[in-house]
Amino acid sequence: MAGNPSDEVILAEEEAVINHGVGVIQEAESDMDVGKQTEGNLVLTNLRLIYAHGAEKEMDIPTGMVDPFATLGKKKLFFSDVEELGDIPSDPFNIMIRISEITSIKGHHRPGFAPKLEVRWTAGGVDKKTEFIEQETGSSRRKNLNDWVQIIERLRAGTQKITILPPAPDRDSLEGRILLVLDDMQEKGLFTIEGVIENKFKIDLGPDQVKEACEKLVAQGHIRRTTSAKEDPFYLKVSPLGEDDLNQ
Repeated sequence: MAGNPSDEVILAEEEAVINHGVGVIQEAESDMDVGKQTEGNLVLTNLRLIYAHGAEKEMDIPTGMVDPFATLGKKKLFFSDVEELGDIPSDPFNIMIRISEITSIKGHHRPGFAPKLEVRWTAGGVDKKTEFIEQETGSSRRKNLNDWVQIIERLRAGTQKITILPPAPDRDSLEGRILLVLDDMQEKGLFTIEGVIENKFKIDLGPDQVKEACEKLVAQGHIRRTTSAKEDPFYLKVSPLGEDDLNQ
């Protein structure tokens, strides 16, 4: 995405996040004053923190350990990719928090525990709190959900730098459609990109055609290749956060 920094743009997205629901802050707080646990995607924009629960998809990941809640070493994750902010399906478990309404943001990442984000905010004169827990953890990750805190704090203070990206290609072009597929800020392989576009737009493509368009977007500064020239190509959209990119 490109444009005026005052426009709302996606800065980061975390898939398959556990949310414990929204609770009203009481004088005597407890772990019981939050709502039902759900799974969805957490999206950070320059203006809002958004939890999207609708349009769930299911994915199995290997656990590498005996898990009573997993089947044959696999764990089911539920995610709701957000490609465009205007297309988030309405859902009673969605949460929209304006950055300006956040009163406290804390990140937790202790050995043996999944990284999580604890948020408190005021909406309509009511103090609320909730927490989001990362599930896709691993030693290969450079940034986790708790690392969002610094960025959100700077967004609240108005000091976070947002990079204006190059003008986007025509949405009906192959390059425009690739950029749309990568708008969720998630790394995707060449064949995944090809398949998503073919299913979404009901067209037939070849891998060479998609690769050429991807490399054109790389040259223009819209996306970056995350693998070497000798490996299968994977691509990720360039973050407006620049060096502060959270999708690493």
